[in-house]
Amino acid sequence: MNDSINYIGFEVLFNHATIGIMVADSNYIILQANPFLLNQFGYTKEEITGCQLELLLPLHSEERSGLRKDGSAFPVEVSLGTHHTPAGQFTIVYVIDISDRKISEITQQELDIHRKEAAIKDGTLQRMNSFLNSLWTNAGAMIIVINPEGYIKWFNPAAERILGYKAIEVIDVCTPLMLHDPEEVAQRAEEFSQQLQQAVEPGIETLTIKAKLDLLNEYEWQYIRKDGSRLPVSLTVTAVRDAAAITGYIGIAIDMSKRKQAETELRNALEKEKELNELKSRFVSLASHEFRTPLSAILSSTYLISKYEAAEDQSRRNKHIQRIISSVNMLTDILNDFLSVGKIEEGKIQVRHSSFDAGKHVGTIISEMEGLKKPLQNIYYKHHGAAQANLDPTLLKHIVMNLVSNAIKFSPEGAVISIRTQCGPKTFELSVKDKGIGISEDDRQHLFERFFRGHNVANIQGTGLGLHIVAKYAELMNGTVACNSEPGKGTEFLVSVPFPQN
Repeated sequence: MNDSINYIGFEVLFNHATIGIMVADSNYIILQANPFLLNQFGYTKEEITGCQLELLLPLHSEERSGLRKDGSAFPVEVSLGTHHTPAGQFTIVYVIDISDRKISEITQQELDIHRKEAAIKDGTLQRMNSFLNSLWTNAGAMIIVINPEGYIKWFNPAAERILGYKAIEVIDVCTPLMLHDPEEVAQRAEEFSQQLQQAVEPGIETLTIKAKLDLLNEYEWQYIRKDGSRLPVSLTVTAVRDAAAITGYIGIAIDMSKRKQAETELRNALEKEKELNELKSRFVSLASHEFRTPLSAILSSTYLISKYEAAEDQSRRNKHIQRIISSVNMLTDILNDFLSVGKIEEGKIQVRHSSFDAGKHVGTIISEMEGLKKPLQNIYYKHHGAAQANLDPTLLKHIVMNLVSNAIKFSPEGAVISIRTQCGPKTFELSVKDKGIGISEDDRQHLFERFFRGHNVANIQGTGLGLHIVAKYAELMNGTVACNSEPGKGTEFLVSVPFPQN
């Protein structure tokens, strides 16, 4: 009795499915095709039976596509399944027209059906029933059949496995609304009401109205599992008709979780590529501007040195040699900034912790920067706490150099720059304080953004990358950077980096 019911039910599913289904033998000779596929490809049942599968699905096309009788091609998504029987091996082919998905770049990329099913075509009712039962049992898609009143009549094993409900729990008791978010149903009902120019009630009518009107009824929904978790699905609802009367509805839902994850990863990759392209463009634009001044200084000083040939001109030559050295250092700093940002954006910076004398390390860095000071500027440095720090000394060096060079650059002649470091039990702290031009509150909101420069530094050369690099290097070591400043009174940068926990 149950086999007969399953056969009749599956025959209805096969004949009313809104995807193309074919059954082929082990030599890929087409044995049977459902009405949807015949209409899809423009063939009659007699024309297609006995033909090679490649007639409809050319194997050598650059992109998987279907070939209609009239010679036109359309993009398709194909799923294959096999079923072994005493009579041999049979292949079940599911063909989905993805033309709309190809056209839509946002929401119509939905039907990615991966179903493996066993099947057999035989002239006897028993073998056909075995095939259809295998189809129902092994389908990768969730298949739910409801009666005209909306109550679930069939609930396939894939639906049980994916949604967490047993068929016995829901058949004749629940409606598919148990799987839907009421707010989403209400929003879709409002959308359909506007599209159809008629009132659509939130509920079962929302799920079935388009199928009832023989309209395309394929949408993305959020299904709610028994455990309360959610998954995105592509749901197609089709009306089952006996003559003109609707005897029920078939819903086929495809889990889109993996596709959504892949789309997210692709969007992130594209966004990353866009940022890198923007970085390259900004580099070309900024480099052409920032390189002009030091290159001009090198060119003019080189020319003047060639003119000072007498021994008494040595002081003049030395002056221009220093200009050349300063300009070369400036070019090196600009290039280092760009190289550092490029490595950060590409994820190529690796943190290498080691134990070292923090006070001695920072003191050496500061002494190497003495030549950058303006006339009469003084740098005071003091270390507090334990001597040993467990950090990445290279990243710390870049942080110190960027902050100290900024303090020198933005402070007037004769200014005092105070630097303090401290090793506590769990953290390393760095303070760089100057009496320079200061930073406005509005500018502090964007201070660590790439290429950002304050409104009051337009006439001071720079790339707008130094503080971005400082923040990123601190972040790589799980640290933070804070800024206290007042225009005209100076600025203090505070860097705090935790020691790694063993």
